[in-house]
Amino acid sequence: MATNFKAELTGCFGRPVAENPTGVMQEAAFRAMGLDWRYLTIEVPPERLGDAMRGARAFGMRGLNLTIPHKVAVMEHLDAIAPDAAMIGAVNTVRFDNGKLTGENTDGKGFLRGIRQDAGVDPKGKRVVVLGAGGAARAVVTELALAGAAEIEVVNRSVERGAAMVADLRAKTGAAIRFTPWEGVHRVDREAGLLVNATSIGLFPDIDAAPPVDLSDASESLLVSDAVFNPPETRLLDAARRRGLPTLDGLSMLVYQGVIGCEIWTGKTPPEDVMKAALRAALGLH
Repeated sequence: MATNFKAELTGCFGRPVAENPTGVMQEAAFRAMGLDWRYLTIEVPPERLGDAMRGARAFGMRGLNLTIPHKVAVMEHLDAIAPDAAMIGAVNTVRFDNGKLTGENTDGKGFLRGIRQDAGVDPKGKRVVVLGAGGAARAVVTELALAGAAEIEVVNRSVERGAAMVADLRAKTGAAIRFTPWEGVHRVDREAGLLVNATSIGLFPDIDAAPPVDLSDASESLLVSDAVFNPPETRLLDAARRRGLPTLDGLSMLVYQGVIGCEIWTGKTPPEDVMKAALRAALGLH
């Protein structure tokens, strides 16, 4: 009979979180690795984030994810920020080490691993268009810049937010990053090799929404990637496939950022295939 009935705790703080299936794949990984760990998906309103983080410390949690709207606000509640997360300006993963909380960012790394492993595309030397200027966009743009993208065009409706992000990341990375205001339908030109939707447009329950982009001039080799994971078959990806363009859904980024996070928390290499299968089953995919 087992003599230790204490489960170690990890989890996610966000609002909303009901549509987030991360816990399914993380608990599948824990079981496969023989760990008695749990992953709690917890709705935390912005004004209670400080209380939630103090609670996480009190509980002795082993790891934490942050999702909308906490990726930036959480930084003031941590003891340290990893250099790449500081450059990005957002945290989606927290490492707990003997009471010390360190902010990490696995979003951009997960995105890069996905386009390299699952889509077979190297962003080095490519012209990239990134839609959005939120936390996910910051992570994606930073990692693309560090990976050697030739030019990154950030397209966002809020000029103030988009221009500020571009100026900040251009100064930090030295990369060729420029801002384009998103007015009406954005036409993706033929020189672009990668299009990334880093907005939440199309996320459940607004599954009929699609980013207003025009792909009629796009190169036949343009990879269209969507950070939206629920549903994985978004209107944007459907439009791209109907034009014969290669695509990559948001499950790729979600799985790989989760794999990296799980490794940070446990110190073990988690089984990617188990995590992918659990996620797909949770979303009713074959």
